[in-house]
Amino acid sequence: MRKIAKSEKDIKTAVTHASLRQMAGGRSYERGVGYFEDGLVGSIAIDGNEAMAKVEGTRTYRVRLWADGEGVDGECTCPAYADSGFCKHCVAVGLSLIETAKEDASDKTQQKPGRKKKKTKTVTMDDLRAHLKEMQKDDLVEIIIGQAMNDERLRLRLILNREKKAASGSVDLDSFRGIIDSAVQTGRYVDYYDVHDYCSCIDEAVDSLDELLKDGHAEEVIELAEYALAAVERALQNVDDSNGYLGGILEKIQELHLAACKKAKPDPEQIARRLFEWEMRTEWDTFHYAVDTYAAVLGKKGIETYKQLAGERWSKVSALKPGENNSDRYGNNYRITSIMEKIAEKSGDVEAQVEVKKRDLSHAYSYLQIAELYRKHKKYDKALEWAEAGLAAFPKNADSRLREFLADEYHREKRHDEAMNLVWMNFSERPCLSNYQILKSHADKSGLWPQWREKALAFIREDIAKSKNSRPHFYWRQADHSLLVEIFLWEKKNEDAWVEAQAGGCDMNLWFKLAALREKDHPEDAANVYSAQLYAIVNQKNNDAYKQGVNLIKKIGVLMKGAGKEKEFKAYLEQVRITHKPKRNFMKLLQSVT
Repeated sequence: MRKIAKSEKDIKTAVTHASLRQMAGGRSYERGVGYFEDGLVGSIAIDGNEAMAKVEGTRTYRVRLWADGEGVDGECTCPAYADSGFCKHCVAVGLSLIETAKEDASDKTQQKPGRKKKKTKTVTMDDLRAHLKEMQKDDLVEIIIGQAMNDERLRLRLILNREKKAASGSVDLDSFRGIIDSAVQTGRYVDYYDVHDYCSCIDEAVDSLDELLKDGHAEEVIELAEYALAAVERALQNVDDSNGYLGGILEKIQELHLAACKKAKPDPEQIARRLFEWEMRTEWDTFHYAVDTYAAVLGKKGIETYKQLAGERWSKVSALKPGENNSDRYGNNYRITSIMEKIAEKSGDVEAQVEVKKRDLSHAYSYLQIAELYRKHKKYDKALEWAEAGLAAFPKNADSRLREFLADEYHREKRHDEAMNLVWMNFSERPCLSNYQILKSHADKSGLWPQWREKALAFIREDIAKSKNSRPHFYWRQADHSLLVEIFLWEKKNEDAWVEAQAGGCDMNLWFKLAALREKDHPEDAANVYSAQLYAIVNQKNNDAYKQGVNLIKKIGVLMKGAGKEKEFKAYLEQVRITHKPKRNFMKLLQSVT
């Protein structure tokens, strides 16, 4: 949960329709309106510039809003917030706050007789504070303990407060390890919807370590941070962390560990060994590139120890020739290779970096990496040599990126024909707009684009013909003229693109692009395109598709009426109603079209 700065602005005055729409965007705002109108917002707790509430959605989600400068900000436990930020649930709570403010204002004036509207439930923390201050201490303790028995976060917070108070002298490491275990242990698989709450508990524990560090317990924090890292790594096996919450906590603990090491200055050789071994065994990139990030902590002695350990492990890695494979390539070998590459990179010696990369020449990309390294250091002869060697080692399954790299180097050598042959291989193997664009960029270097363009278009037409004459399950390429339409649109030859689409068809997105380009000068063409695509859209049979279909019909109406075809549009609209009559939701939306 994010910590928020206190603001002098009251949350009720900060929230407006405009601020909610600005934060959420049009679509989320409208969906939030629906949640609010359906009464899915629970009671709201208000504390000055902050408000909290639960909203019923696919699950029950917790929303927190706060005044932020001149506007409002918020967070929610739903997946949409993790992906996109301020969500429909935040909007719904904000709208409830606006309604609350209106009700408060109306309470101060004379109510008109008649049925009273149900009032939004709100709880003001100031009122609760006043009430709690009047209570007996023992009664308060029992209330808190009773809640803590059922609220893991509250229980953890109370334990942390006790341990932090006790740690004013010395730190009870066993107690803090117990706190970490309590926060991190899952007991079951934590799914996508519960991971926010789960991570909030761990965040509390990590924050307590940060406070220990500020209180001068750096050595203890190093040990506890490593304990927490191990616990979180184990937990990641049982957590759906696709939103990155737990991964973010892993990074946060590593930052805390580094800060503690800088303060405590542990034995450089010992910490070097721990970092190296951890980096070699982890599956989560923990302490990745530690020799670089911990350089100030390791010092000369620690770095030498780290390099020695890496060298010993590196000596056990077998060299791979073209086409060879090794089961450890993506495990331990990958990790030690990354470490050696970083050490070589820090040395600034290009030959040292090449020596590391030469250990694995099992694929064409290895040759490309070495060639790129030499070119980066302006050693063009060696870059060319390695690129050619890679192409010779993999004549049948050459990496397209390696071919393009070599083509660039051939252009540098004024060997334009050889360069174009390589780029043509890439295009002929995978004819697409991006490869067509690459072909043009290379042909332009020798001023021969008109000839290569003609050759490329002829190849595409021949390829389309082959595709049309082949069985679909034996031939993967499109049988329509989509690629030609794409190319002509990119070249701004819009009329040629239209002719190709008419002759051989293209995909729906391209039809829409063509129609948009023809709306001004050829409105009937555009209307016909939109009409032809309508059935496929509406037949998806969902509300979003129905809305898209109605908007398309409105556009068709504007175009046809503008072309003097109002009578024809009315007949077309009636036919649409007849065709799609069973789709009741679509029929309701269609009532807005006249």
